[in-house]
Amino acid sequence: MAEETFFRKIIDKEIPSDMLYQDDFVTAFRDISPQAPTHILIIPNKLIATANDIEIEDELLIGKLYSVAKILAKQEGIDESGYRLIMNCNQDGGQEVFHIHLHLLGGKPLGQLVAVG
Repeated sequence: MAEETFFRKIIDKEIPSDMLYQDDFVTAFRDISPQAPTHILIIPNKLIATANDIEIEDELLIGKLYSVAKILAKQEGIDESGYRLIMNCNQDGGQEVFHIHLHLLGGKPLGQLVAVG
């Protein structure tokens, strides 16, 4: 049995969500605390705690997260104007739930993520 996480309960539909996509490998739903007009979380159905835990055999699954992001960006009407994809890793990277997830953000100009110079 898969480890119980908040996201596992969403995948298993034990916790309600505004689910936008689900197949055997990936689940996507709207973030409950959106940081942009479009803020969707795209997660693998397999528990992978952090980006550091991604293994070679997960490469196709990680690619699937990005393919689903592309589909959802088009569905949300933000594919042409642009969007941001973010995956945080561990505390200093801003990760709050230890089940990897890709944030799809868009619907307004997002500005610089970090200052570079």
